[in-house]
Amino acid sequence: MRGDFFEVTIANRNHYAAKMELKKQNMCSAGLISVRYPSVSGIVIHMTYYQKTANHVLMVRTVNIFPTSFAYFNMDCLVKGCEGGGFDLTALVASMVKGRKKTQKGKLDCSGKLDAIDADHASVHYEIVIEYN
Repeated sequence: MRGDFFEVTIANRNHYAAKMELKKQNMCSAGLISVRYPSVSGIVIHMTYYQKTANHVLMVRTVNIFPTSFAYFNMDCLVKGCEGGGFDLTALVASMVKGRKKTQKGKLDCSGKLDAIDADHASVHYEIVIEYN
């Protein structure tokens, strides 16, 4: 019994390490803001994470992105056990920069999967504010 626990713990640790390595690779391949979007001097993303439970608001978060930051806009789902989910703001940011748009608000649903929870287990309301040079 005790050996099974340690095997599961090691497997979970290896799975987490592999996920973090993939995320690191994705961030590096996204490039820097200063290279990918040279006209941008800064981006602020305000997000409110919601979950489908009695306590709906999971977290309120503000992310400041600088020219030296990676141009990586895929935010993880915060619901424990969600696999393959998250909130990808990459296309939104790219579209905003292309049109030199300064602000945009909206909502995204997590597309991840959970065994015991409905597909619409989480969402995020966002406001993106971009400053240009």
